[in-house]
Amino acid sequence: MKPFTYERVASPAEAAAAVAKHPGAKFIAGGTNLLDLMKLQIETPTHLVDVNALALDKIEPTPDGGLRIGALVRNTDLAADQRVRRDHAVLARALLSGASGQLRNKATTAGNLLQRTRCPYFYDTDQPCNKRLPGSGCSAIGGITRQHAVIGGSKACIATHPSDMTVAMRVLDATIETVRPDGAQRVIPIADFHRLPGDTPHIETALEPGELITAVVLPKPVGGTHIYRKVRDRASYAFALVSVATIVQRDGSGRVALGGMAHKPWRMEAAEAAMPRGASAVMAQLLAGAQPTEDNAFKLLLAERALAAALLQART
Repeated sequence: MKPFTYERVASPAEAAAAVAKHPGAKFIAGGTNLLDLMKLQIETPTHLVDVNALALDKIEPTPDGGLRIGALVRNTDLAADQRVRRDHAVLARALLSGASGQLRNKATTAGNLLQRTRCPYFYDTDQPCNKRLPGSGCSAIGGITRQHAVIGGSKACIATHPSDMTVAMRVLDATIETVRPDGAQRVIPIADFHRLPGDTPHIETALEPGELITAVVLPKPVGGTHIYRKVRDRASYAFALVSVATIVQRDGSGRVALGGMAHKPWRMEAAEAAMPRGASAVMAQLLAGAQPTEDNAFKLLLAERALAAALLQART
């Protein structure tokens, strides 16, 4: 691990200004992803700004009946919140399917949104990786790609986004509140928050330099049956090969987002009109234009079967 300096801050605006002031600085809260990357020298921040003392650890109702989740709310606390379990159950189920209890006790809402890919070529510093070193190439293309994206990739990157929580937040139409270094605030729809790789896979979100996430807002509950299905190589402590977050209404309509398939949670609202006709009809639109490799073509059928199982569960 390379040397770095450290400071604590007293307000979100002060935190954002501190990171903007130090080139190469990073925010740190739970550190469940960042510290691992620092040990491997994939992340080499020159300065860490500790945001744990900020008052961003509350879950509060919004005027329209939704929930405002502070950026520092721990995954365990979010999954256990009775309002989340009752009104946004897909989120609680997604959180409980991720990592281990010990990690969920430390991991934060904002940190979960900002998880970096678990692509093995990203973690292997002897291999070229455009995410780790822009312009160096993508070792996954032409390599072993069982875990990689089948849609939304580019010639520069075919990594997937690893978060379970984020897939559920995408199906719930969450919005993300931030503060910039100048103190200005903004709201980013989660559909616009994560970027596809294009030619710049190292730029993973819509955040600007120094911009700090302060909260995630869930809109008022949409009702329906909430299901999160995660298919993985091990029964626990493994990232998704394919995951499905879905909300199914009594008339068969609903919403669906996929994890493990793309560089970001994958949802196309237009495809959801086909929900009453079944999983095959949805996937024909949702995965139109997919470009799987020989190693991961199975994900297309796996995603369809996972959604079919979820729809069957919703009807029983």
